Amino acid sequence: MKHATLHQLKIFEVVARNLSFTRAAEELHLTQPTVSIQMKQLTEIVGLPLLEQVGKRIFLTEAGRELLGVSNSLFEGLSRFEMLVSDMKGVKAGKLRVGVISTAKYFVPRLLGPFCDLYPGIEVSIKVTNRERLIQRMMSNEDDLYILGQMPEHMDVWVEPFLDNPLVVIAPHTHVLAGQKNISAQRIAEEPFLMRESGSGTRLATEAYFKERGLPIKVRMELGSNEAIKQAVAGGLGVSVLSAHTLALEKSGDDLAVLDVEGFPIPRQWHVAYSNGKQLSVVARAFLEFLQKESGPMAERYMKDFPGFSRQGAKAGNAG
Repeated sequence: MKHATLHQLKIFEVVARNLSFTRAAEELHLTQPTVSIQMKQLTEIVGLPLLEQVGKRIFLTEAGRELLGVSNSLFEGLSRFEMLVSDMKGVKAGKLRVGVISTAKYFVPRLLGPFCDLYPGIEVSIKVTNRERLIQRMMSNEDDLYILGQMPEHMDVWVEPFLDNPLVVIAPHTHVLAGQKNISAQRIAEEPFLMRESGSGTRLATEAYFKERGLPIKVRMELGSNEAIKQAVAGGLGVSVLSAHTLALEKSGDDLAVLDVEGFPIPRQWHVAYSNGKQLSVVARAFLEFLQKESGPMAERYMKDFPGFSRQGAKAGNAG
């Protein structure tokens, strides 16, 4: 094993965690042939099969399970060492790993910009993914902090709301309901809806809104990104519910209208979280404090067109 590289072990860890070469390649931003080559070389170094394929599914062999345990211990040790070095250097240097839900990509970079101006020696890594994959990353403790909307239940995490995340109903600007006041839930339920994938926090909130009122949703199409939904709505395929953050900086906003529907904006919040028991580095603690202090005032500047938006003043709390 002395000839195995950290790069190969990291690729193996991601493949073993996902049990998929395709997903591993996506997560590592590598091509699938590159992942396959590195895995083949590592298998040759070990001298035993690490994976076996049964049908279309991949499983770890006994040697693979043992190596996964060794790899996890190694990377946990390196992470602790990075944290120690970061603490020794202070906030002047270090690495910050942040996992964010896809909708949060609209405002997180605007928070990181001023933070990096304050601490130019910090290296920042952002992983943008959907809710399901983000929760997997939380369970695997892959990042320092996580930013998401709806918190998962029954997870042992420290969580704090830090910013409002109002959900609004959008339609083409030429829609018959655009400009009307206090549209009823019954009337909007008649419209075809464009929805995010099952499990999306926005979709869960939308479904809860209509379920509380005993109304069915006419789902015309399911799309995997907010950008795809905005383009589909602008094209007249239906209406949708999205975070106001996805619209706040839109130059193409003239193509879309925010409808005045009863019960909207749905009040939701952005949360910052990390695993209970995790020892945050000085860099992660500095960014957490920055979020608590600066996120609200900054967001208010570019969310001023949404009267339902305000800074979240809730105190810190824990959630299991």
